[in-house]
Amino acid sequence: MTTSSSPAVPSRTGRQQSRQLAISEAVMAAGSMRIEQIAERFDISVMTVHRDLDELEDRGLLRKSRGVATASSTALVESSDVYRVGRQQAEKEAMALAAMEFVEPGQAIILDDSTSTMHLLPHLHTKTPLTVITNTLTIMNELRGMRGIEMIGLGGEFYNWCSAFMGRITVREIAEMRADLFVMSTSAIVDDICFHQTLETVDVKRAMFESASKRVLLADRTKFDKRALHAMLPLADFDVVVVDAATERRHIERMQDAGVNVHIARRPAAAR
Repeated sequence: MTTSSSPAVPSRTGRQQSRQLAISEAVMAAGSMRIEQIAERFDISVMTVHRDLDELEDRGLLRKSRGVATASSTALVESSDVYRVGRQQAEKEAMALAAMEFVEPGQAIILDDSTSTMHLLPHLHTKTPLTVITNTLTIMNELRGMRGIEMIGLGGEFYNWCSAFMGRITVREIAEMRADLFVMSTSAIVDDICFHQTLETVDVKRAMFESASKRVLLADRTKFDKRALHAMLPLADFDVVVVDAATERRHIERMQDAGVNVHIARRPAAAR
């Protein structure tokens, strides 16, 4: 548990993730790139390229061999936090602002490892004091030093591809807590059920769901076009499902007809 009162500052982790995302997208577009090409393109040292590629390889995004980075075609690519962090930024920001309506001072809130929930972090200071419970190292680093935030970091086995702790230890720790609010996202929505590619993630998010009295799902329009392997939670079980304004009307109407409480997040005028 960590409590601090100094102001939050932009993290080195965030800058590194942005660079790694750009590198992964460049390699994916080209199919493969030599390390010297990457260094020249991004104006960084060859040593930095090697470090970035080692992390991207650990997360399943790329493969590195004999001075060449090659794009990976596995399903883990879309699960990686490096890949997800740059997707649907404006939509995620709008959904995060909508989710903030359910945050109240004094609450204990659980945030999962989704990049959608990351967009809540810059706004949490407006609702302090808060207790934030998370298994995500990136969120821990970002909240470290934010005034009025008491942070509870969940332990367990660390999964580098999503920068989060998961497994039996994590699930057991979650089961011993009771939070006011849980905010999460999902990899895919199929038949109005949340799905995810990995069982470890499913187990942790289900445990978080059961430990909170109110549950909010953030789902941008792309989630309705994707598929994943493991069923997680029905949309109807959430108190609120927040979607972005570009979500197809047929999805919204179908959910509403099924009794799902759908909240459409409108982008702020300045962001349009």
